[in-house]
Amino acid sequence: MEISGIISAIVIGIVIGVLGRLVIPGRQRIGILLTIVVGIVAALLGSAIAAGFDVADTKGVDWVEWLIQIGLAALGVAALDRSRPRARR
Repeated sequence: MEISGIISAIVIGIVIGVLGRLVIPGRQRIGILLTIVVGIVAALLGSAIAAGFDVADTKGVDWVEWLIQIGLAALGVAALDRSRPRARR
């Protein structure tokens, strides 16, 4: 992978992570760095899954691939949020 591919994966990962976080209702107790990491992983996994289902390269915007990536990011953010202990008051 070239440097431009790595940079684009990071940028897309940021967008996917933020969108995945917005899909989940309520407040999430994970930081922005973890959100970005989840977004990058979701973007890479979502691209692989979309390629496996042969929906990665379509004419125009790849809506199915985006939906897969955002869904994976939402699952990742929710899983990390649930794994954090709740603060007692």
